[in-house]
Amino acid sequence: MSRKGNRKQHRLLSTHLGIQPHAAEWCRIDDIPQPPADVLQAAGGTPRLRPARLPPLGMLGAVLAAPFAPFLLLLWLLAQAEEALKRALDTEEEKRSRRARKDAEKRRDAAIVEHGLDRVFDGNWHGSAGQFLLRWYSHSTHHERLLVATDDGIVLAAPPQRVSVGREKQLRVVARIPTAEATLVDPFGGEFESTLLLIRFRDSSWIRVDTEEPRSELHMHLLQHQPAAES
Repeated sequence: MSRKGNRKQHRLLSTHLGIQPHAAEWCRIDDIPQPPADVLQAAGGTPRLRPARLPPLGMLGAVLAAPFAPFLLLLWLLAQAEEALKRALDTEEEKRSRRARKDAEKRRDAAIVEHGLDRVFDGNWHGSAGQFLLRWYSHSTHHERLLVATDDGIVLAAPPQRVSVGREKQLRVVARIPTAEATLVDPFGGEFESTLLLIRFRDSSWIRVDTEEPRSELHMHLLQHQPAAES
């Protein structure tokens, strides 16, 4: 998000929700796995584990956009061809830079798998993260959360129900996690360009969230204010 967009978002949080953010970014989580029967029973039997379906307006938009799919595919193919031509004309320095980025991406992907960060959470349903995950969509059925870093901890905001447009206008606070309970962590400490962040609870359990953009405002905030954490 641009700096102008960030400022607008911060004003919205301050004016409408009374939150003074250090950094904020829209994010989402991966699919929540099916919990064991005993965990479901302890949670009341039927915790919501999926976001709501796309509302009628969003479905209508998808239907109306379908005829333009071939045209969009053509534009994508032309963009790919243009990118391939640019690569062919790269200087040696640009080629080295491109290879370095690809190597970094490979190391990042290997580290994600090595540390089990390709999962939505650490896997312990009885831990703080697992218990919080069980309530994720009962707080809001929207598929995204605006994750906010504040002086007091982490705030999650979202529309109460899933919407296809106007998510900012319907924001409300759906969860607050004080610093005493959890912190926000970039598990790579800024080493790799990534959309991945962890909400790490005090019992070492964690939830993985993915920001809309790599090197998001939250990543930069953590890089400036928090030491790298072991994953």
